[in-house]
Amino acid sequence: MSIRKAIDGRAMGLMLVLSMVWGFQQVALKATASDIAPMMLIALRSGLAALLVFLLMVVRRESLSLRDGTLRPGLIVGFLFALEYLLVGEGLRHTSAAHMVVFLYTAPIFAALGLNKKLPSERLQPLQWVGITLAFSGIAVAFFGHKQTATSDATRMLLGDILGLLAGAAWGATTVVVRTSVLANAPATKTLLYQLVGAFVLLLIAAIGLGQTGFKHTPMVWSNLAFQVVVVSFASFLVWFWLLRQYVASQLGVFSFMTPLFGVAFGVWLLNEPMETGFVGGAALVLLGIVLVSGHGWLKKTLVRWA
Repeated sequence: MSIRKAIDGRAMGLMLVLSMVWGFQQVALKATASDIAPMMLIALRSGLAALLVFLLMVVRRESLSLRDGTLRPGLIVGFLFALEYLLVGEGLRHTSAAHMVVFLYTAPIFAALGLNKKLPSERLQPLQWVGITLAFSGIAVAFFGHKQTATSDATRMLLGDILGLLAGAAWGATTVVVRTSVLANAPATKTLLYQLVGAFVLLLIAAIGLGQTGFKHTPMVWSNLAFQVVVVSFASFLVWFWLLRQYVASQLGVFSFMTPLFGVAFGVWLLNEPMETGFVGGAALVLLGIVLVSGHGWLKKTLVRWA
């Protein structure tokens, strides 16, 4: 087993780019929502990205066998991935992209709680419990910090925020399944393929069932689809998996907190989304909690070194 390196300038630069891409994806989905429903766009991007991953696996001569014990957990992560983006797609119809990206990226909190019960090596430390308390306090502040003049607007945004939080829980559950099953030792491309195929099939069925199959052939829609397929669902995940093989995961996790920051900034800048004081304060607590949960080991070593 190769030794993971401490994060360096190259890793920081790549994490900066990845965080920008992941933060922008929610804004891009919201920007074209009037021309193609987010759920339909996510279904299409998942199907096309699955094809790219399949071709990559063929080129690399990676195993595509379903008899290696990965089928059952693969179906589970495929369902959870589809559920995550079903909730994201529906949530974006009610809340802002800025809100969605913050609540979606509570996933590390839910993953930490799940792994705490499943793996002895993942028992939560006191600093992590502080982070979880801060994060859930921030969620409460953000939920009830709306100041819309119309009660219906506030209720609608609260519904979207709840869906975003549930999407984060589904993502966290996906992490738990991957870490506690044979998928932990499977090629990352195979796990990603299960997720993308599951999302394509289930979200396409959901989009048809909910009447969200409209597709206006505008340049922005096609550009967004290309971005979502090639950059978000294919390239960014391959880079992320490469980073996980090269660098200490906890240190990378600390830098991923930049994603919600970029998501909020892009939402305000490109979509003119309002920023309520309550939401900003709550989001700050959530992000601080995520940093403490994801990077407690690295932070602890850093504090000891400075002492």
